[in-house]
Amino acid sequence: MATCHDDTPASYSLTEDQIVLQRAAADAARAVLGDTLKQDDEDECFRKDYFHKLGELGLCGVPCPEQYGGLGLGYAEYVVVLEEIAKVSASYAVTVAVSGLPQIILAAFGDEAQKERWLPGLAAGELLGAFALSEPDSGSDAASLRTAAVRDGDSYVLDGTKFWITHGGYADIYVVMARTGGPGAKGVSAFLVPGDAPGLSFGKKEQKMGMRASPTVELVLDGCRIPASNRVGAEGAGFTVAMDALDGGRITIGAVSVGLCQAALDVAGLYATVRKQFGRPIIDFQGVGFMLADMACRTEAARLLVHKAAALRDAHRPYSQVAAMAKCVATDAAMAVTQDAVQVLGGYGYTREYPVERYMRDAKVMQIVEGTNQVQRMVISRHLKHRYQQAGPC
Repeated sequence: MATCHDDTPASYSLTEDQIVLQRAAADAARAVLGDTLKQDDEDECFRKDYFHKLGELGLCGVPCPEQYGGLGLGYAEYVVVLEEIAKVSASYAVTVAVSGLPQIILAAFGDEAQKERWLPGLAAGELLGAFALSEPDSGSDAASLRTAAVRDGDSYVLDGTKFWITHGGYADIYVVMARTGGPGAKGVSAFLVPGDAPGLSFGKKEQKMGMRASPTVELVLDGCRIPASNRVGAEGAGFTVAMDALDGGRITIGAVSVGLCQAALDVAGLYATVRKQFGRPIIDFQGVGFMLADMACRTEAARLLVHKAAALRDAHRPYSQVAAMAKCVATDAAMAVTQDAVQVLGGYGYTREYPVERYMRDAKVMQIVEGTNQVQRMVISRHLKHRYQQAGPC
């Protein structure tokens, strides 16, 4: 009988250095972000200076090589940092993760001049990075994007519209995917578009259910002229750049989701321990105690899968399937755990007196970004098909 097995390491306990980093990230996130969370959510206020402060504390350049000013650490450390920030604010955890995408893209695909120009500022949190792939008619089907980049001497001229751009209008540099060739994936190229590039403007700001301290804005390219040297990689290599970024992004969104799970579990667990009904803490009633147990199981299972995906990427082993699994499981867990946290708190959970209703609103979008969870299941099933085809008949 043919066998199909996975021999990846099974241990994801943190090292002493990772624990130190974890504590530092937790302390920094509370110190920088803690005071205005509720008000910023209500006002849909993004504070770029908060991002700069996180950078000053070393949290914005975790995946960036040391020679360009980053910490030069792996995804194993990256997910630890993002989880701790997300426990305090998912909005700013996503900001750090999205600003990390240009760093990861440039480190893997950029030339030396691009790395020296942009990476030190991004790693230090002095510059805010963004990623522009989705369009009005191409979200999950990224290969069908229409934004055009036409070569004109030593320049490219970009025309098109991008949707769902995290901190659009605030970022200093955008990695933009645009079509330089024919239809399909092979016609896509990647470009660096500075935030002050002529012909770059911004449309409506989305009014969102959650993640309200993280602006999501329409990006408009109207005769946007940039130097040809701003192309990242060869013409036609953009889809490869984008898919590599999305695979890594699925791990980071998984980490943010685990942070949401843990934050919701902590609030619900503490509340259930002190809240009494019929003379007993409500955690003593199976209806609540078992709910908390399930929340803890989902949180830990999601965390382990995210760490497995991070370990595979750091080991330069195939990780796309596990990244999709991690994103799917962790974001579904975040939605379930935050919803249960609201239920544990009862009427209080439905009010803004406690943060669990914000956690629940923030969690929903995690099932949508970086490829919907339906797309993740398509990715996973394709890997399974290939795996079992290779294994042969039973």
